[in-house]
Amino acid sequence: MRHLKKSEKFSRSISQRKALIKSLVRALLINESIQTTQSKAKGIRPWIDKLVEWGKDNTLHSRRQAYKLLNDHQLVKRLFEEISPRFKDIPGGYTRIFTVADRKGDGAKLSIIEFTKLEKKEKAAKVKKARAVKAKAGEGEAAAEADIAEKGKSKKGFMKGVKKMFKQDKMSE
Repeated sequence: MRHLKKSEKFSRSISQRKALIKSLVRALLINESIQTTQSKAKGIRPWIDKLVEWGKDNTLHSRRQAYKLLNDHQLVKRLFEEISPRFKDIPGGYTRIFTVADRKGDGAKLSIIEFTKLEKKEKAAKVKKARAVKAKAGEGEAAAEADIAEKGKSKKGFMKGVKKMFKQDKMSE
């Protein structure tokens, strides 16, 4: 009998459905937040919950179960060492789903699925730290921002100057 076996089929064969679920779960573990359709987000939520529960157990068997789904040792390591410890005191509710909008082409509801406890972004902290170091060095925050803006500038000015030089050479001849 098929008791308690109802799940979303996503209009795919079983092999395609497994591949879709694996790729969405892997993307969520890597990025910690992904945008997808609402039905797919609701479909992968139980899989994410299972993975986090296995991560909280942190046994050899649970690591093997997670590897069987993820097929990547680095993702399993990240799950067990970075993501699951954030939820050690929480019995459930590891993800949340926000409805964003309707897709323009087919009207499907787009949603963002993310972990409830997100990791702080290290890049933003590094930029703030660099600005603080430059400000302490006496350059000031304005000089630090100018330095950052200068690094991001494109070299269009250089190319315009070269083009002008060639135009002037042609006119002088």
